[in-house]
Amino acid sequence: MVFSAKAQKELMQQTDTSIVQAGSLLNILYADRMNFKKNDSLNQFISLAGNVRIKQNNTYFYADSAVLNQHLNLLEAFGRIHINDADSVHTYANYLKYLGNEKKAFLKGNVRLTDGKGVLTTNELEYETTTKIGTYSKGGKVVNGKTVLTSKAAKYYGETRDVYFINQVVLTDPEYSIYTDTLLYNTYTNITTFVSNTNIKAGSRKIKTKDGYYDLNKKKAYFGKRPIIEDSTGTLKSDEAAIDDSTGKAEFRGNVVYKGKDSTSGYDLIANKVETDTKKGSVRATQSPILIIKQGADSIYVRADTLFTAKLSDLIKEKNVPDLRDSIKGKFVQIPSTDTDSTSDQFFEAYSNVKIFTDSMQAIGDSLFYSVKDSVFRLFKNPIVWSDENQITGDTVYLFMQNKQPEKIMVFENALAISHAGSNYYNQVAGRTINGFFIDGKLDSLRCKGSPAASVYYGVDEKGKFFGVNTATSDVIDLYFIKGEPNKVVFRNQLEGTTYPMRQVNHETIKVKGFQWLHNKRPKSKFEILSY
Repeated sequence: MVFSAKAQKELMQQTDTSIVQAGSLLNILYADRMNFKKNDSLNQFISLAGNVRIKQNNTYFYADSAVLNQHLNLLEAFGRIHINDADSVHTYANYLKYLGNEKKAFLKGNVRLTDGKGVLTTNELEYETTTKIGTYSKGGKVVNGKTVLTSKAAKYYGETRDVYFINQVVLTDPEYSIYTDTLLYNTYTNITTFVSNTNIKAGSRKIKTKDGYYDLNKKKAYFGKRPIIEDSTGTLKSDEAAIDDSTGKAEFRGNVVYKGKDSTSGYDLIANKVETDTKKGSVRATQSPILIIKQGADSIYVRADTLFTAKLSDLIKEKNVPDLRDSIKGKFVQIPSTDTDSTSDQFFEAYSNVKIFTDSMQAIGDSLFYSVKDSVFRLFKNPIVWSDENQITGDTVYLFMQNKQPEKIMVFENALAISHAGSNYYNQVAGRTINGFFIDGKLDSLRCKGSPAASVYYGVDEKGKFFGVNTATSDVIDLYFIKGEPNKVVFRNQLEGTTYPMRQVNHETIKVKGFQWLHNKRPKSKFEILSY
């Protein structure tokens, strides 16, 4: 039964329209059957059955059957309910109660709302046609492609396509799972916004945050308010983080702290800016970075302007890394590029103003290369190494570590070793190269070679008093230590030298070429490194 404008007018003449708001009248468009009943002035009903269609402004209502109270502008509908709200939001249910004046719908039974992208389902829904806002409070979910969100309560905003989820919110996606109490989600952009404590699982990675967003389409995320990111290697904290899973790159800013899972090996990192690339396995730290290479109780602290780490196996494919040593077997061998042992397949580089501190050894230099595979620090451009009262310098220094302590040192070109003998006196050896060995973290011996090598050595008597100083040159000079202090010097081949009484020589003029005692540059403690 189709209702003409004249029929609608006649029906309206039968009721008091003073309480019906202007422009909010529910108009009957069609029904197979109709029955009109008037009990009194407040109870006037039109019963409609079969393919019911009713309109209010740009909103259309469809149902199997309905009862319309035109005096109160109230609609109650049953069976296969469909609300078409301006062709933008469609809602379906088994039962509808609609207040025409307030333009508010109450739906029950298999409720489904869709905006063409996401589909909201629940058992009970309150929907306002003027604002296009839908609300459920007894549990429901939204499905958008492969993304599924569930919660105890939610509010849907049809104008912006945002859904505000509250209480026991869970988002599942083929690559992510998100758990929180409050979440904002947009069905068109597929962007989730975090406004409360949130846990995210993505493979082996776990993220804790309370601020930020995740673009599920572009696989990009931003987290603020100091998120915590944990994976199989360790835990990273920062003031804010930006992650692009499509490229594998991420950037972390502000008080960045990375802690490796293994408390006795691996490394920790502190910086104000860290950039990572999971596809390459690389990390670049800038803005006051500090590297802590964990070796039991005696960790190695490294600071520089820039720190970088990546896979050693990838580096070997690009360039030659000579003289690598297998630190476990103690042999000096070339490590093949196919060696990808994850426990040692890592190298570190440091650039500008490098400082190193351990309890048994300290060093500085312009740049550094360190391989976990061979436990060798390579220091370049004006490097200086200190052990006890001994200082070693040269153009390039290789420092071999084993069992948490220095094991061997190799100095190339302009090699110079100085040991503070007491007062203003210094034992010295200088040459082209120096090879030194440590025992229990203390210098045991040095061999200096040159053309020739030169030395200055102060002799002491049984009471520890100086009795003279020897200056000499030789092709090879061996210096032996006891408890880290020089004890004996041996000259090999082409020896030329003189021994002077202490008061019969100018101790400044006999110093070897290039002598500089640089104790003021020595890192004094790990706290000096950490306070950088």
